[in-house]
Amino acid sequence: MAGRRVAQKAIDWMAFAEYVSPDNRMKFNALKTISDTISSRLTSLPEKPPAIDWEYYRRTIAVAGLVDEFEKKFSALKIPMPVDTETAKIDAQEKATEKDAIAYVDASKARVVEYEKELERYQNMIPFELMTWEELNEAFHETRLDKEKHRYWPHKPITDM
Repeated sequence: MAGRRVAQKAIDWMAFAEYVSPDNRMKFNALKTISDTISSRLTSLPEKPPAIDWEYYRRTIAVAGLVDEFEKKFSALKIPMPVDTETAKIDAQEKATEKDAIAYVDASKARVVEYEKELERYQNMIPFELMTWEELNEAFHETRLDKEKHRYWPHKPITDM
């Protein structure tokens, strides 16, 4: 049973290794070694635990009825499998994150379009060496000095510099 569960939850270590940075490679290898050790221990266990030899204990233990009481309680013992309550939360987080990622990709595509327009503007611009001051001020509004508003040099507020 343990071997079957481990096989169902196998980790794709090659795909996982692609996301590990070189400075974390040692930690990743240690994690893989520990995981392999635990996995090998689990697969070495039998599918069903060995049966208890109650007759041996009846012969060995002198107290009458003690072994029968233990056997009765042991057979009545039922250990429930834990209920998975976290997978639904993780799936909801994954869907929310996926929506955020799609929105981010769409916003990035819009920014790329804007940047391509700006790049085209720069490529179509005359070279800086051939520009006059008026052309430079027209192309880049932030270089324009407002001599009427700020009469003294540097003709712009010091906080803007």
